[in-house]
Amino acid sequence: MANRPMITLAVLLALIGASCAADFEVGGDAGWVVPPAGQAGTYNEWASKNRFLLGDSVHFKYKKDSVMVVTEEEYDKCASTHPIFFSNNGDTEVRLDHAGLFYFISGVTGHCERGQKMAVKVIGPDAPPPAPPSPPHPSGAAPAVAFAGALAAVAATLLPVVLRGV
Repeated sequence: MANRPMITLAVLLALIGASCAADFEVGGDAGWVVPPAGQAGTYNEWASKNRFLLGDSVHFKYKKDSVMVVTEEEYDKCASTHPIFFSNNGDTEVRLDHAGLFYFISGVTGHCERGQKMAVKVIGPDAPPPAPPSPPHPSGAAPAVAFAGALAAVAATLLPVVLRGV
């Protein structure tokens, strides 16, 4: 019987954690566009400043363009004839459903070569402890991160109580 509260707490934390997935707006207000000349690393710089967790989503808004999820080789070549995923509807959301690297490129000829590409590293459940917090990003993901931190603090406070059976 002493394990019942512990199991209940674990299930509750898992459900709350799953609902904390963040939705990142790629490119912010500008959206998914060809970066200005001399700024080809814009999207990778943005991605490196964010922490993507399993279950998060990246959201692309664009006009007369497309988004492709491709292999690392296709990413490096800026070309794919059989992408893992393709969308050209102007409003694309990709759920980050596995840990590891995701590679995104524009499907419009010449756009990738000019910097419209991005690699995203997704952290799974076996990830090392988080780095110290950084300033919030205007992507809107910060509230979910703050909520997850508060949730962890509550769990740390309640866990000893549950374990003692109080």
